[in-house]
Amino acid sequence: MTVNMKGLGRLLAGVVLSIGATATSTLAETTLSLSSWLPPRHPLVVNAVEPWADKVEEVTEGRVTVRVLAKPMGPPPAHFDIAAEGVADIAYGLHSFTTDDRFKRSRIGQFSFIGDDAVAASKAFWNIYSGQLEAQKEHQGVKLLGLFVHGPGVLHSKDRKIEGRADLSGLKIRVPGGYISDLMADLGATTLFMSSSEVYEKLSRGVIDGVTFTYEALTAFKLTNDIKYTMRVPGGFYNTTWFLVMNEAKWNEISPEDQAAIEAISGLAFAELAGIAWNAADEAAKAAINEAGIEVYDAPAPLLEEIKASAAKFEATWAEDVAKDGYDGAAALQALRAETGVEY
Repeated sequence: MTVNMKGLGRLLAGVVLSIGATATSTLAETTLSLSSWLPPRHPLVVNAVEPWADKVEEVTEGRVTVRVLAKPMGPPPAHFDIAAEGVADIAYGLHSFTTDDRFKRSRIGQFSFIGDDAVAASKAFWNIYSGQLEAQKEHQGVKLLGLFVHGPGVLHSKDRKIEGRADLSGLKIRVPGGYISDLMADLGATTLFMSSSEVYEKLSRGVIDGVTFTYEALTAFKLTNDIKYTMRVPGGFYNTTWFLVMNEAKWNEISPEDQAAIEAISGLAFAELAGIAWNAADEAAKAAINEAGIEVYDAPAPLLEEIKASAAKFEATWAEDVAKDGYDGAAALQALRAETGVEY
């Protein structure tokens, strides 16, 4: 039997190349874990986090997949460090849950009167904080993939209608930390920091008299039976700022091509996705709030002026603080409100 050595060589070379290509393809596949602490059916999870995870797989043609974990890898306040330290590859959370001062410039998105629409406010927050305020520099150890805010924050009270500063005196109000904690204390309330999941028990037992929350939180955390009054403020009584981050070392393992694909669906695109989720959830919650008989009302003019005066103090202090690091906070805040259309 005559063996064609040249043909055999070509055949063996093809086999080697095929094996090599398969191995390279296998090595290129990356599965990322995402720690999620909100309830699994929360609108942000269902309509923003999970769709984004699916999109990552789509835009990278399956080379990168994101697995949203069924249980969080730690308590909500730990989620930035969970990603930074690689306990999970990706995490989301509130800047104000991290009690140190590492996210000082993020406070721009927490102030009162920044917007009534979560899409516009989230996109403006991404543009300003990631742009002229250089958010990535405050997020050490991670790749910053998303920044967003929820819908306008409001003040929900259990038994007392808040119509003036005197009505806040002695009330124990849940806050998520950050700016709203300072504002509520300045207005005379006693503030208690706690994560969203703790509120139901504390409110139903009378440990707290009210909560600073969104509309949707009343339905998401089953609070409608324990709230009688909801006070709103044009542009929001306050807001909370959120991050979506990936462990930096894990990000660097991804190819430049796939990094670019992921960035294209993150950043401003994710801000819009999250904003749409919040807006829809708020609208659905308003119907449930109305059905529950909760009275929703605008802050009376004298109280609104008190809030503005107090807010202005905290804005000025913040602007002075970030100016020490070379940032023009006042100009940044003006630019953010210009994007959201709030007259202030």
